[in-house]
Amino acid sequence: MITGIINLKKEAGMTSHDAVSHLRRLLKEKKIGHGGTLDPDVVGVLPIAVGKATRVLEYMTDSGKVYEGQVTLGFSTTTEDSSGELVKKTPVSLELSEAEVDEAMASFIGSITQIPPMYSAVKVNGKKLYEYARTGQVVERPERQVTIYDFIRTSSLVFDEECCRFNFRVACGKGTYVRTLAVDLGVKLGYSSHMSQLIRTASAGLQLKDALTLDQIADKIEQNDNSFLLPIEYGVCDLPQCELNQAQKEDVSFGRTLFLSEKEDLLAGFYEGKVIAILERRGAQYKPRKVLM
Repeated sequence: MITGIINLKKEAGMTSHDAVSHLRRLLKEKKIGHGGTLDPDVVGVLPIAVGKATRVLEYMTDSGKVYEGQVTLGFSTTTEDSSGELVKKTPVSLELSEAEVDEAMASFIGSITQIPPMYSAVKVNGKKLYEYARTGQVVERPERQVTIYDFIRTSSLVFDEECCRFNFRVACGKGTYVRTLAVDLGVKLGYSSHMSQLIRTASAGLQLKDALTLDQIADKIEQNDNSFLLPIEYGVCDLPQCELNQAQKEDVSFGRTLFLSEKEDLLAGFYEGKVIAILERRGAQYKPRKVLM
């Protein structure tokens, strides 16, 4: 069985599921999954787990992500991004300052509440929101709490045809809709808005500069070069880690509890540089939640 993590550069025009299906055919391996959905129009890092590494997928999905993109103030769209139809126009004042924008962006840092966009895969009553949206239906959407670690402007304000555009970078936690963040920022500033560009530059510790496209991976497979497969340890890089000794390793292999001085709820247990288990705190002890040996 092939096992490892793939740092895939998902290209525009394909879903995350499409990317997984393509890799399944390339690798002739059924056990493959992705660590965090990317919208079809968005380019960027899509972590892929293969074989035994699929057991750490949930920790890759929960990890932080970094995006770079562009906000356009002045009109909103049905999809909250540039692919949608125009909904409302609000001409932007030339007096809008960078200081106002920066102050508004800073107000989103921390734990915030979002309402998922209608064009999203969130399910309501067993049906995906975009399925309602495609038939013109609007349904009540559940609020969700997400975490924004950093949200900054990375370019000057550009005014054009009663709109204002600027680039941004955001570091955020699981479940964040960056499209919605762009819309909510516009509301804060008093304008209709949408996300006009987006790229995911980091996810689960993987960086876009190191990512490979499907074509590049196919070339490596043809050359019997497995260098595109990263160790399973990449899948737990966001978890606190602890080093176990020989006796503790043996206890873990039998599913026994361990007495450790750590205080974290979850730990990645390592032995000689290799992750061997995910440990879960139970009172004063740690019990193996997943044994990866």
